[in-house]
Amino acid sequence: MYKILVCCGSGLGSSFMIEMNIKKILKELNVENVEVDHADLSSASGSNADIYVGTRDIAANLEALGDTVSLNSMIDMNELKEKLTAKLKEKEII
Repeated sequence: MYKILVCCGSGLGSSFMIEMNIKKILKELNVENVEVDHADLSSASGSNADIYVGTRDIAANLEALGDTVSLNSMIDMNELKEKLTAKLKEKEII
């Protein structure tokens, strides 16, 4: 089981929204065996994930934890799908 962890700076609202969008994209791509969760940045360091997703303002913090997808816009579904698909292919998940 692979794990994707979506992180935001302080609260959990934006990371939850991105988590829902990732689940939609995974369903469109027929990708199973991937767990998606969300957390604030301070909690992320205690989590083991295969891919971390966050906006560019916190991406540098996430890169210290592992493979990261950095988003310019948290609401751009095309950007999310493009970058997530590329990262899933890079890690041979799809």
